Amino acid sequence: MPLFIRACRGAAVERTPVWIMRQAGRYLPEYRALREKHDFLTACRTPELACAITLQPIERLGVDAAILFSDILIPAPGMGVPVRFDPGPRIDEPIRTVAAITRLRVSDPLEATGFVPAAVSLLKKELPPHVPLIGFAGAPFTVAAYLVEGGATKSFSNIKQLLYSDPRSTHELLAKLTDTMAAYLGAQIDAGADAVMLFDTWAGILAPEDYRAFARPYAARVLATVAAKARATGCDVPTIYYCGDAAALIAELPGIADVLGLDWRLPLHIARGRLGTSISLQGNLDPAVLLAPREVIRARTASMLTSLRNTELASVDPNRPGPARGHVFNLGHGITPDVPPDNARYLVDCVRELSSVRGQ
Repeated sequence: MPLFIRACRGAAVERTPVWIMRQAGRYLPEYRALREKHDFLTACRTPELACAITLQPIERLGVDAAILFSDILIPAPGMGVPVRFDPGPRIDEPIRTVAAITRLRVSDPLEATGFVPAAVSLLKKELPPHVPLIGFAGAPFTVAAYLVEGGATKSFSNIKQLLYSDPRSTHELLAKLTDTMAAYLGAQIDAGADAVMLFDTWAGILAPEDYRAFARPYAARVLATVAAKARATGCDVPTIYYCGDAAALIAELPGIADVLGLDWRLPLHIARGRLGTSISLQGNLDPAVLLAPREVIRARTASMLTSLRNTELASVDPNRPGPARGHVFNLGHGITPDVPPDNARYLVDCVRELSSVRGQ
């Protein structure tokens, strides 16, 4: 079983696995070269291009998992919401009325986004056996925020106005997104995805009571549905839930997924102390550390690995050698375009060295 899958399941590992959110992206010169010939949506919608981009960081960085090159808004057009990228997502007619929500449809993943499972199938033929493939989707609340706001925003005033003034319509929107994303992830599992991840990047804008009402139940339903599908087909497909700015929501997170991805605002050893050892953690180095001198990258990496390991030593099994169980090293958010690729590779090498049994 691949190292990444074992860590997701909380098994003992010989070292901590590592991959990087947005590891196939603008910081890589080979990605920029490909994008000079193809726009973003074409790259997402062409299986051969998505496959090629997904593979780019595997050899360059030596990461322990691949993640499909795509975007969380790719399913939106199938629901009746056109999306363009300029360079970020733009929705020219945001979903802000009862009529607009009513018109939305639950899309068929093969009919509307068949290029995604096609890319997954291609990747399963190209990836080495020890590198599992992560499929992903946007969590219902985060996708709803984009659909209602019309793109990226700082205030989130429109989505909050909708959920406060018309909670019934908000729940209808979230229910349609839940069914769409569950089917979308299910299609990726059918095509061979080894794990699936749900990105709830904007969950942290909500107060805990609103998170409990408008975000958590829908994310949990998506992942419960896909987990049941995987079990029915005899597949061991871990589920990962990334919750952005989750420090105030940590008590709400157990039970959503097998693995919780956290941003850098909450140290992992503190999260482990609050959550216990029954759930695996992913993260959570500040991406900006990769812009620092190498001695800082190494020191911050060592500090994270050591603090998490010491928390386990104090509470679980002080005599067991090796890294902390149930930890997948990652950034607390996506890698930024200004990061030197050699720094990303250095981070991966540091994690490998510092977390190995020999490095203890």
